[in-house]
Amino acid sequence: MNIVEYSAGLWFVIYKGNYRILRKSGYYTVNGITLWRVVMAPLLIFLAIKGDEALFKWLLAISFLTDAVDGTLARWYNISSKTGARLDSVGDDLTILAAFAGMLVFHFDFVRQELILLIILAVLWLLQVMLALFRYGKMTAFHTFLAKGAAILQAMFLLALFFWPEAEKLLFYAAAALTLLDLAEEIVLVLLLREWRADVKGLYWL
Repeated sequence: MNIVEYSAGLWFVIYKGNYRILRKSGYYTVNGITLWRVVMAPLLIFLAIKGDEALFKWLLAISFLTDAVDGTLARWYNISSKTGARLDSVGDDLTILAAFAGMLVFHFDFVRQELILLIILAVLWLLQVMLALFRYGKMTAFHTFLAKGAAILQAMFLLALFFWPEAEKLLFYAAAALTLLDLAEEIVLVLLLREWRADVKGLYWL
């Protein structure tokens, strides 16, 4: 083996080792950021019950920000795992639940005005969850394009509700419409897919 081959082989071993370390570090970083939403949800609900809207809305904003950050980092590190997908879905659902608790406490008039639509959304979500638990024994983590779009609009509406209430109506109806489509698609996906799958783009890609 000449010096060039030896150097190339040594560089490859070092690169491969560093790449594995980087991926492992990225895995824990991404899941740690996702775990933030899971841990913060009970605290957000506690702050809502306590009536501390100022701290509630800022921590909620950070939770929504982590949802964007962990997805970006996962793509950057090329990391994908069933555990991470499930954790991300649980974190998303708990964050929305905590945000709804804040709506009930701090913006009850809005909840009362839009109660019928909120009930429809809640019933569809519960139906999707129950179907998934019955079929797979666990909640879904489809992460469809519709789900991602709905999550963005939900975050925009909820942040507007707590920071800029005058902008809430249009965002609410846009978020509600896309969420309805997302939930309907996910219900159909549960009925069609016999085995649990993560990161399904949507019905079109089956």
